[in-house]
Amino acid sequence: MRTLIRFSLGAAAVVLAGLAPVWAKTGPTDPLPFGQLAQHGGSVPWNIVVLLTLLTVLPALLLSMTPFVRLLVIFHFLRQALGTQSTPSNQTLIGLALVLTYFLMQPVAASIHQAAVVPYEKGQVDALQAIDRGSVPLRHFMLRYAREKDLALFLQMAHEPRPARPDDVPMRVVVPAYIISELKVGFQMGAALFMPFLVIDVVVAAITTSVGMLQLPPVVISTPLKILLFVMVDGWNLLVGSLMKSFS
Repeated sequence: MRTLIRFSLGAAAVVLAGLAPVWAKTGPTDPLPFGQLAQHGGSVPWNIVVLLTLLTVLPALLLSMTPFVRLLVIFHFLRQALGTQSTPSNQTLIGLALVLTYFLMQPVAASIHQAAVVPYEKGQVDALQAIDRGSVPLRHFMLRYAREKDLALFLQMAHEPRPARPDDVPMRVVVPAYIISELKVGFQMGAALFMPFLVIDVVVAAITTSVGMLQLPPVVISTPLKILLFVMVDGWNLLVGSLMKSFS
């Protein structure tokens, strides 16, 4: 749990790195990077609204920068392929995806803690330097799974020059490229997962139609067969093992 909290703090610092230019211009007496807003006619309540809005979207941003996207997409494809409607429930699938995300991101969280949190706690670096240091492990993780095609797309849209090395790619390019790359991989694995169960549906539908069993929907017969097949081959173990190996 402490590691998860440390990673959340480090990733939050990375997300807030986009505010670094504004933060750098803030006066020494301003506790928040919204001091300039108050100087230009803004008010403290509006500053609080902006800060609360940022905290509201922060969990979604953090989850988008982790394997959570791919895991949740594949789990939903599995549920649709099995035809079990709402079983497992959304809460169960999200919980499993969060636990697996924590398992996969623990090394990254440890790197962020050692590179940014520890020096900041010792007073060796300031907040901006800690943000820069903490963004490096997370950037390297996302670059491992972001496709070059997606990176080139967002580099072109951002009008950024071609970087000489991975560390030169800005986070505002890495994050969206990583997200759509993970969505593509999730849909690919979900489609491959769907095929065996689709074959069962087709076979059952063909058999029930040929014998004239029209009063009973084919899905009533195919669903127990798909669940039985999934249990017999130890499907959860195979699926989770394949997902973990896809990140190794």
